[in-house]
Amino acid sequence: MPVVAVTDYTFPSLDIEEPILRAAGADLQAGNDKAIDALRSLVANADAVLTQFAPITAEVIAAMRHVRVIVRYGIGVDNVDLAAARARGIPVCNVPDYCIDEVADHTLAFILGLTRQVVPNTLHVRNGQWGLATPLDQLRTLRDQTVGIVGFGRIGREVAARLAPFRARRLVHDDFVAADGIRAAGCEPVALDELLAQSDIVTLHCPSTPQTKKLLNAGTLGRMKPGAIVVNLARGDLIETPALVAALQSGRIAGAALDVCDPEPIPPDSPLRSLPNVVVASHIASASPKAVRTLRETAAAIAVKSLRGEPLPNVVNGVAP
Repeated sequence: MPVVAVTDYTFPSLDIEEPILRAAGADLQAGNDKAIDALRSLVANADAVLTQFAPITAEVIAAMRHVRVIVRYGIGVDNVDLAAARARGIPVCNVPDYCIDEVADHTLAFILGLTRQVVPNTLHVRNGQWGLATPLDQLRTLRDQTVGIVGFGRIGREVAARLAPFRARRLVHDDFVAADGIRAAGCEPVALDELLAQSDIVTLHCPSTPQTKKLLNAGTLGRMKPGAIVVNLARGDLIETPALVAALQSGRIAGAALDVCDPEPIPPDSPLRSLPNVVVASHIASASPKAVRTLRETAAAIAVKSLRGEPLPNVVNGVAP
């Protein structure tokens, strides 16, 4: 009987995956220990691996004796050593389209929450006060803002589309999307430095790669428009956290909205938990009942395809199954 190993999960149970795998004649073996030794033991005899946040390092991949596919519960695959998997001939697949609307909606919620000062004013009233909770100049109108979108994949495009009715100016930087395609969406293609210098709001929607890690650091934050807002629903390591905290504390950056952070969870003593100009969430922007079910069903279905020797969708590390 083939074995499908689930390295870790944040769902209440695996009641969605289990019947799909059982119907394919597979045995599900699950763990929730992210320690390398525990992962090595779990995957050693697996035929397919589903993973959420566990570090699937070269050491873990080396322990896989006959794994046919590694499937990431999600879009990003930065917890998987793609090169090590490729060297072993193991395809790595993701689920790229399960939460596009959820994350795009959440991005707009974050942008409106910051520009309209929703959280400070809610807390102001909740504390028994009335009137404006912040200076008047902190309340912004989206029509008057320039929004810089870094990354123009599925989510970046949906964010741009949602911003269109607000009539904000939309700048886009993406080295892998043709300028004509960006213009066709009603946006302006620009270099990264130009986007940072002109944008009142910068929202990140690019993957974490060696080229994009710490994209916003002390230097690039310093090149941003004074009083700009930073929004990140992509990956925490796109931002150098200490540099962002310093910029927020100094007022150089007026506010930040973060669904992801480096590290996660945000440490209890981090200023990001208490700064009044920060809105945070615990990596939940992708969540909705529909999206989570689609994610889990798709991940299990890809594992089944690998067991049956069928063509695999969404291979991200260039390995033909």
